[in-house]
Amino acid sequence: MREMLVSDIWSVVKVRHGNAVLLKPRGIDSAVPIFIGTLEMQSILLALEGKALARPMTHDLFLNMLNHVNLSIKRIEIYELKDDTFHARLVMTGGEYSNENPLILDSRASDAIAIAVRKKCPIFIFASVIEQTGIPLDFFLEPLEETPDDKNKSLLEQLEQAVAEEEYEQAAEIRDLIKKLESNDDGS
Repeated sequence: MREMLVSDIWSVVKVRHGNAVLLKPRGIDSAVPIFIGTLEMQSILLALEGKALARPMTHDLFLNMLNHVNLSIKRIEIYELKDDTFHARLVMTGGEYSNENPLILDSRASDAIAIAVRKKCPIFIFASVIEQTGIPLDFFLEPLEETPDDKNKSLLEQLEQAVAEEEYEQAAEIRDLIKKLESNDDGS
């Protein structure tokens, strides 16, 4: 079996093109961003806050059904990134299924995470997925005190990256910000 690391939900964020769950593997200073839909984000946030609605959401209904047939979620695994899509699975026991011979169901990563949060079961990510998609935590954190030189250096690095990724609109915005900062430094 390939190496898996237990991961925690580090943050759920709204980004320019949707929403993302940032999973942080324990013992590693990086996060794996998994882009999710608005409904899945709402479901995850409700579960993280321990809130329940008057009527069960889809993830609650699924867990109620599993409980009714004596199946239990032991863990979820995010095991592959294929064609820019995360592949996950639910690992379950109960009835004829044991720890040695579990029932494994394919799942979208967002649904698997929403279920894991409700069941408080471990979220595992395969090391190969972390290597492919992990982003250093520093990328997400703003420095507490940034000097103008640090800010310019950071903006220049962002500009280079935007150009390299052919994000020309973003590059133009960064270029304009650099010019504005430089004109303010000149006392203009």
